[in-house]
Amino acid sequence: MEIYDTEEEQLEAFKRWWKENGQSTIIGLILGIAIILGWNFWQDHKKSQAEQASALYSQLIQAIGEDKKDSAEKLAERIQENYPKTEYAAYSGLLLAKLKVQQGDIAKARTILKGIAAESNKELSNVAKIREVRLMLASGEYEQGLKLINDVDPATSSSFSGNYDELVGDLYVALDRLDLARSSYQKALENGYRSPLLQLKIDDLTLPEKVGGQNPESGK
Repeated sequence: MEIYDTEEEQLEAFKRWWKENGQSTIIGLILGIAIILGWNFWQDHKKSQAEQASALYSQLIQAIGEDKKDSAEKLAERIQENYPKTEYAAYSGLLLAKLKVQQGDIAKARTILKGIAAESNKELSNVAKIREVRLMLASGEYEQGLKLINDVDPATSSSFSGNYDELVGDLYVALDRLDLARSSYQKALENGYRSPLLQLKIDDLTLPEKVGGQNPESGK
């Protein structure tokens, strides 16, 4: 009888608990299942989106390799429109900006680069900013280029500091501020940055000093 009473008490206790907590337990269980199913659906969706974008990006690379610029442009725009949350949207944007420059549409190229520069991917953001500054340099917007570089956050651009230093030097050369240009080039060099033309640029700025120091009588 003692066992029976204990089981009966346990059953009554369970009934009371269920009456007080049963509804919230069911709701919690349903929510938990919904979250798991939703998460799995979202992961599958992201994977599917990435795979589709990757396939189009491969076609884009092929079209560029075959010099099919019209097809390449359409593919790049399609990736950006249909798969904006994938990394392929930014990569295709960089290629599209390059195509726009080749077509002479600098304004459109810069609009595309500005969009990529504003994204959370810091590496691609810096690549886009560097390319935009190069367009500014080519367009004679030297002060604007310097301002854009000055506004770059050093904490998110340390691996690109050499690129920026060389660009700053280029902009100062265009502004005929040669001492500042030389300092920027030297800074890039001292920090271990190497580019095919960096040393030549430094030598080119040093040459006038050598010429100016020649003995006018001896020519040495």
